[in-house]
Amino acid sequence: MAATVSTPRTTASGQELRPSPRRPVWMGRPSAGIQAGKALLIAVIVVIMLYPFLYVIAMSFASREAAAAGGFFPNEFSLEAYRSVLGGNVVTRALLVSIGITLVGTALSMLFTTTLAYGLMRTREVPGAKFVLVAVLCTMLFGAGIIPNYLLIRSLGLLDTYWALILPGLISAFNMVVVRNFFMGLPNELLESARIDGASDWRIFTGIILPLSKAVLAVVGLFYAVGYWNAFFNALIYLNDTSKWPIQVVLNQYVVQGSALTSVQAPDIPPPPPATVQMAIIVLATIPILIVYPFLQRYFTKGVLTGAIKG
Repeated sequence: MAATVSTPRTTASGQELRPSPRRPVWMGRPSAGIQAGKALLIAVIVVIMLYPFLYVIAMSFASREAAAAGGFFPNEFSLEAYRSVLGGNVVTRALLVSIGITLVGTALSMLFTTTLAYGLMRTREVPGAKFVLVAVLCTMLFGAGIIPNYLLIRSLGLLDTYWALILPGLISAFNMVVVRNFFMGLPNELLESARIDGASDWRIFTGIILPLSKAVLAVVGLFYAVGYWNAFFNALIYLNDTSKWPIQVVLNQYVVQGSALTSVQAPDIPPPPPATVQMAIIVLATIPILIVYPFLQRYFTKGVLTGAIKG
C-alpha cells in the first residue's frame, strides 16, 4: 500500500500556511472551580481588610459591659463614648480646627498650584519659566530639614499660628507636575483659537483650562485635603497652644499617649471605658475623609494617569 504524502496548505500567493500556535493558559476561559476559588479568595481578602475598620466602629458604640468582655465583636451597644467625646470642647474644637485648616489650605494650594502650572506649561513664552520649573523640581530631591524649617517659621513670626500648617506645604512639586502635564495635554489649537479671538490669559485659564481639567483638579484637591487633614508633625512642632491643636494631634494624645479626656460628665456617672473613647475619636477623625473620597474616586484613574503620562 502506497504511503500518502501530505502536502502543506498554501495561500493563493504560494505562501505556506502554518498552524496557529495554542493560546496561552492565561488567555483561556477559566473553569468553574477556578472562578469559585478566585471569588472565595477575594471574599476572604475583603473580610480581612474590612474587619479592623468595622471593629473600630463597633467598639466605639460598645457598652461598658461589652467593652469589658472583649471578644471579636461587641454584642451590646451604647452612645456613652460619643457623649463623652462630644460633651467636652476638646475634640469638637480640634475637629473645627482641622476642617478650617483643610478648607483654607486646600483652596489656597489649588489656587497657587494651578496658576503656577499654567505659567510653567509655556516655558518658551514666559521669561524665566525654565529656571522656575527646575527650582520647583529640585524641591522634590532636596529638603532643608526640620531645624532650618523651624527657624524659618519662627523668623517669620508664624509660631502658634495656623499659617504655620498651611504655608510650608502650600505647593507640592509632585502635584504641580501632574497638573502641568495635564494642562499640556489639552488641545493647543483650542487655546490658540481663543487667543486669536482676543481672550486674555486669565480668560483662557478660567474659561477653558480649568473646566477641561476637572478630573486632575479633583484628584489633586483630594491629595491636598488629605495632607492637611492628616497634618500632625508640623502641628506638634509649631503649635504650643493646645487649644489650636488639630484633630490628629488630639488623636495622638488620647490614643497613643493615653491621656485622659476632658469632657462634660455627671459626677455620679462613671466615665466610659478608655477603649471605647479612643475608638470614637478614631471614627470622628476618619469620617470626613471617608465622606469626600467616594465622590472623587471616579476621577482618580483619569486624572492621575492623564496627568502623569505625556506623549
